[in-house]
Amino acid sequence: MHEDKLPEAWRILRIQSELVDGTESLIAVGRAVSIFGSARLNEGNPYHDMAVQLSNAIAKEGIAVITGGGPGIMEAANRGAFQANNEGDGHSIGLNIKLPFEQSANEYLDLTLDFRYFFVRKYMFVKHAIAFVIFPGGFGTMDELFEALTLVQTEKIVKIPIILMGKQYWGGLVDWIEDQLMGQGCISQFDRDLFTMADNSEDAMDIIRSHSASTINN
Repeated sequence: MHEDKLPEAWRILRIQSELVDGTESLIAVGRAVSIFGSARLNEGNPYHDMAVQLSNAIAKEGIAVITGGGPGIMEAANRGAFQANNEGDGHSIGLNIKLPFEQSANEYLDLTLDFRYFFVRKYMFVKHAIAFVIFPGGFGTMDELFEALTLVQTEKIVKIPIILMGKQYWGGLVDWIEDQLMGQGCISQFDRDLFTMADNSEDAMDIIRSHSASTINN
């Protein structure tokens, strides 16, 4: 039955089913890094190549990589993790969303889950994450960035690294945040410090590795 024709109670059950299936499927994942970025930045783009390198390093630490499962940056991140997993490390996971134009899952996935509801999928991105890495992207990437910041700011999740990859890409937005949001008193210095910018996979990996070690020790 089409979603619009479902009785309200049945729609709730479908949401519950997605939550249960997703939780059960990811229960053995353990620590993960959720990576976001544009579906339109393909092989040959420097950020695409950077995503492959970073996710490969993450997976070699035994940490899963979770993306939206699609092309572009998502495919790059899954590729790096998938290659490491072939050596016995990490996991490459894609959380695909059903869209009118049918985003198809990329080929570098150990596990792929399909979701009808954005908010259920968002929950799965957060559940196992010890860090969020935000590569250049469009509206969807911005949505994930500001949702992550809001969840940490409001203490709905524990504080974890939120890393913006590419100072040139994100610099203008960060300047606006500092000049306008902080300047007008809409956020505090603490809020501004919830994210960090990085220009290469090594710097990002140092941040992730440091936080990962602290979570194990605690």
